[in-house]
Amino acid sequence: MENKIIKILLVDDHTLVIEGMKALLERIPCIEIAGTAGNAFDAIAVLKKTGADIAFVDINLPDISGIELCSKIRKEFPGTQVIALSTFKQRSFVTQMIGNGAAGYLVKSADREEIETAIQSVLAGKMYFSNEIGNVPASTNENEAPTLTKREKEIMQLIAEGMTSSEIAAKLFLSTYTVDTHRKNLLTKFEVNNTALLIKMAAKFGIL
Repeated sequence: MENKIIKILLVDDHTLVIEGMKALLERIPCIEIAGTAGNAFDAIAVLKKTGADIAFVDINLPDISGIELCSKIRKEFPGTQVIALSTFKQRSFVTQMIGNGAAGYLVKSADREEIETAIQSVLAGKMYFSNEIGNVPASTNENEAPTLTKREKEIMQLIAEGMTSSEIAAKLFLSTYTVDTHRKNLLTKFEVNNTALLIKMAAKFGIL
């Protein structure tokens, strides 16, 4: 990389992911961690305070989705490039992030070499897609149901029964925060933005 210091913002609500990324990035010359954030609100605060050349943004965040945050960053901080960071490999998520201004998409299993390549590509004005994304079919099958965990299916059923996050949390002995995170994950997986559409899509795929 060039000798210019590259300021990086890491946005993910999982401490292990943040610490893992920091450990990898700190091994790359000329990288400076401008800040870390566990949600969109804190991410915007960091950008206002320190700025960043690149923001690695998780798709699933506790307040708004990384897809929405990406659009917000590109509008308010045009000098900051966004690289999506996710466990999701579906083409639909890649398309949504790129459509909202992301310059790249990395899966969380990426190693230091791939992360460095992504940074170099984005700073050179090119788009970068994770090596693993290349194994995803070029088109999304709209008739294929997203893959849900056992817990997600359980929460999906309770949502359909009209239970609130607090009620679901009490029933399943979870925190309300955890239930809300599962709700956001479900909305993202089904590519919808409200509970009514979520239930409709789940019914369509025979999940309910």
